[in-house]
Amino acid sequence: MTDPNALLSETSPAHPNTLPPLTAEKHHHHSLNETIEHCIGDFGWKQIFQATLVSFAWFFDAQQTFISVFTDAEPKWSCNNNSSCHSFNTNLCQLPDGSWSWDFPATTSIISEWSLQCAGSIIKGLPASSFFFGCLVGGFALATLADSTLGRKNMLVLSSLFMSLTGVLTAASTNLWMYTGMRFISGFGRATVGTCALVLSTELVGKKWRENVGIIGFLNFTLGFLSLPVLAFSFQGSSWRLMYLWTCVPSAFYSLSVFFLVRESPRWLFIKGRKEEFAETLRSIAAPSSRGNLTQSFFGRTCNEWEEQSQTTDIFSTAKILLNRGWSCRRLVAVMVVAFGVGMIYYGMPLGLGNLPFDLYLSVALNALSEFPASLIAFLFIGKMDRKGSVLVLALLSGVCSVSCVLVNWKGMQIVLEIVSFFSACTAFDIVLIYALELFPTSVRNSAVSMVRQAMVLGGVLSPVLVAADRKNGLLSYGVFGVTISICGLCVLCLPETRGRILCDTMKEEERRDNEFNGVC
Repeated sequence: MTDPNALLSETSPAHPNTLPPLTAEKHHHHSLNETIEHCIGDFGWKQIFQATLVSFAWFFDAQQTFISVFTDAEPKWSCNNNSSCHSFNTNLCQLPDGSWSWDFPATTSIISEWSLQCAGSIIKGLPASSFFFGCLVGGFALATLADSTLGRKNMLVLSSLFMSLTGVLTAASTNLWMYTGMRFISGFGRATVGTCALVLSTELVGKKWRENVGIIGFLNFTLGFLSLPVLAFSFQGSSWRLMYLWTCVPSAFYSLSVFFLVRESPRWLFIKGRKEEFAETLRSIAAPSSRGNLTQSFFGRTCNEWEEQSQTTDIFSTAKILLNRGWSCRRLVAVMVVAFGVGMIYYGMPLGLGNLPFDLYLSVALNALSEFPASLIAFLFIGKMDRKGSVLVLALLSGVCSVSCVLVNWKGMQIVLEIVSFFSACTAFDIVLIYALELFPTSVRNSAVSMVRQAMVLGGVLSPVLVAADRKNGLLSYGVFGVTISICGLCVLCLPETRGRILCDTMKEEERRDNEFNGVC
C-alpha cells in the first residue's frame, strides 16, 4: 500500500493569498471533524456538482414510487350505442359484453390489458402493495450494507441500477403475477436509494451547507412526482410499458454517472481505515481556498494523531451497535416513532381524499403542489430551525388540522384544514430525515436513517387499511391520522437538539458529547 503521508504531502505552489498551515499556529490535536471542516467547509464547485448529482437520485426514486398511479389506473370507457348499456351505470361487470369499450387502446393500463376491471380491490391493488412491501423488506435487509461493507456511493449506485433494470424488465411483464413480482423486486432494490443519497450528499459538504443539501433531495423528489403526470399525458393512448421505459432507462444511465463522477464519503472512508482514498477524496473535492493548506505538517500529522477505531465488516455489526447501547437504542426508537406518525399522514392523507366531500382532482392537485413550499421553507430556514421544537409544533398542527377537517361542516374550511395538515406533515417529513442523520455518528448513520425511513413507510402501509375501513365521513381515517401523529410527535421530547452541531463519526465520540451536554433521554 502507498504511504498516505506521501499522498498528503503533495501541495499546490505557494501563493501570497494562501493561508499558512494550521499546525504552524496551533499545537493541539486536530480531530477528524476539524480536518474535514477545514478541507470542505467552503462550498466549492466540485462539491456543488457532486452533492447535486447525488441528490437527483430522489427524482427517479419518486417516479418509481408513484408510477403505479397511472400504469395501474382503470381507464375511461363509453357505451357502444347499445340500448342495454347506460352511462350512469358505472359497474362494468353488470353490462353485457360488447355493449361498451375502452376510450383508449387496452394497452394503456394493466387493468384494461389484462381485463382486471371485474377483479376485487385486493387484486387491483396487489402490485402497489407488493412494491411497498418490497421497500419494507429491502429497507431492513440492505440498511447496514452502506455502513459496513459497500459504502454510501456503491450502495446508491447498486440500488439505483437494480431499481432501474427491474423497471425495464417490468415493462416486459405478460401477466399480473409476473408484474406483481417485478414490482416487489423493484421495491426491494429501491429501498435504500433515498437514504444513501441523503447521507452521501450531506457527508460531502461541510456543516454550514449540510441541511440545505439535504433539502435539495426532497425538492427533487417532488419534481420526480410531478414529472409523472407530464409523461402520462404525453403517452396518453400509448402502452403503459412506455412509462417504465422512459423513467427507468434514464435512471440506469444516471446510476452509471454517479459511479464515475461522484466520490465516496470521506468520513466513511476514514472510519474504515482507507486513509489513502480518504486523503485523495478530500484533496479532490476541497475548495481552492482550502486545498493549498493540505500540507504534510497539517494533514499528515493529523492522520497519525487520530484515534484508531477497529471497524468490523459484518453486515449486521451496525445494527448490533445501535441496539446494544442504551442511549442509541432509545434515540432510534424515539425518532422511529415520530417518523411513523409523520409517515401515516404523509402517505395516508392523499389516499383518504375520496372520503371527504370535495372535488377529488382539485384536492389531489393542491396536495401535490403543497410539497413544493414545504420543501422550499425547509430549504430556506432549516439552518435556523430547532429540530425538536419544529417537529413538535408541525406534528401537533398537522394532527389538530387532520381531526378538525372532518369535524367542520363548511367545505371551504375543510379543504384549508386538510392542506394545512398535509403541508405540516410534508415539512415535518423533511426535517425528521435531516434530524435523523444528525442524531447518529458516521459509523451507523446510514443504517439509522434507513430504519427511520422504513418507519415512515410502515405508517404509509397501514394508512390504506384505515382509509378502506371508513368510506363514509373520513373520521376513522383522518381522526386516527391526527391522533397518531400528535402522540408520536411528543416522542421528539426524548431526543437531543442537533441544530448547528458538527457531525460525530464514532459511537465513543457521540457518547462523549452526550456526557458533556446531557442530551440523551
